[in-house]
Amino acid sequence: MSEDAIRLEALRKTYKGRKGQPEKHALKGIDLTVPRGSVFGLLGPNGAGKSTLINILAGLVLKTSGKVSIWGFDQDENPRQSRASIGVMPQELNLDPFFSPHGALEVQAGLYGVPKAERYSDEILEMIGLADKADAYARTLSGGMRRRLLLGKALVHRPSILVLDEPTAGVDIELRQMLWENIRKLNAQGMTIILTTHYLEEAEEMCDEIAIINQGEVVARDSTSNLLGRLDARAMVVHPAAAVTTLPSGPGIEAELRTDGAVVLRYHSQTTSAEAVLEAVRTAGISIRDVKTEEADLEDVFLALTASS
Repeated sequence: MSEDAIRLEALRKTYKGRKGQPEKHALKGIDLTVPRGSVFGLLGPNGAGKSTLINILAGLVLKTSGKVSIWGFDQDENPRQSRASIGVMPQELNLDPFFSPHGALEVQAGLYGVPKAERYSDEILEMIGLADKADAYARTLSGGMRRRLLLGKALVHRPSILVLDEPTAGVDIELRQMLWENIRKLNAQGMTIILTTHYLEEAEEMCDEIAIINQGEVVARDSTSNLLGRLDARAMVVHPAAAVTTLPSGPGIEAELRTDGAVVLRYHSQTTSAEAVLEAVRTAGISIRDVKTEEADLEDVFLALTASS
């Protein structure tokens, strides 16, 4: 069996334009693999194609061409098995207001053909912190509780892969921590997690590997640590002992004076050493009270790779 949880080959999705309008190429030949057991980040600006890709995986949108394999099942040849292998927690709070949380989970399990003897709705409610709301109407739940219930619905058929589409968008810190605690537990049990998020620090902390999509194409795909290593940009922040009158200068060094009096020196470590930056500071006659260096983070990588959007 394939070692990939997801395998996409030349995946394309084209939407026909309205009368007089050109076609829209939402996905332009995506090639992507997601390793089993990983927490995989799927990032990109609005309109990049992330939602289209997720909806194709979930079987909600038909691809134009290409191949989709989910947990070793070809989506065209084994549509039921491939769909049963994946659970999706959508971004939209699409819940029937007249179902209780327990009822919603039971109905969802029935839609997936889970026999009553194999359902575990009570365990799911306990995990997502809604055991005490099991019989309440969904319309009485808070926004955070509804988002937890979406996670529960995605788990009723015990999928091998869980897709989280902006799971913490607009939620409070307590709920976000609860969600990530559950995700870590599920991943530790062997579940593959695919995450889309606008919180880049979240992806940096949670994800083993990341793919960045822009304008329907994968512009980067690597381990989180390697992606961060792609940018060797550094910033040295110098807090001077006295007011600065002359900014440091030198090959490969860009200096900026902050409003708090600190001097920021930007450079690339492959071409300019930290010692050369410090020497430029000394040459400018600046006495250093404190100094620290800053490395690029995932946001820097993201912005660099999607700058054309």
